[in-house]
Amino acid sequence: MLENVVEFFKNLPDKVCVQCGEKIEEQSECYSSTCEKCNSL
Repeated sequence: MLENVVEFFKNLPDKVCVQCGEKIEEQSECYSSTCEKCNSL
């Protein structure tokens, strides 16, 4: 059962910025939907 859960999380698509579409490097406890570049605009 644990193996199925691990596979589920490994197969999730990359998180992308809602403004520019660039891949966001995910961090724990980070729920932002925009990249650092767009956040600084």
